[in-house]
Amino acid sequence: MERARRNDRSRGVYGISVAAEMVGSEAQRLRLYERRGLLEPARTSGGTRRYSEDDLDRLTRIGQLLADGLNLAGVAAVLELEEENARLRARLDDEG
Repeated sequence: MERARRNDRSRGVYGISVAAEMVGSEAQRLRLYERRGLLEPARTSGGTRRYSEDDLDRLTRIGQLLADGLNLAGVAAVLELEEENARLRARLDDEG
């Protein structure tokens, strides 16, 4: 059940304009974040970006970090550290 729910959250369903509106941003900013490697939305066979719930969460987190005064390089570093922390916690949970 958890895996099915996780797959639903990671499935790209929102177009760029809808995703931008949902997180209170602009489509151009989402493209910039993608160019900078901060997120990687799914693509249709025709190349159209599709954003998932997970992507929206990540965009919200990026916005929070920017509001806290970080630049995009700082945001990238924090996101990487948060991902590493989550991986380590998952590994500890699997071992314990």
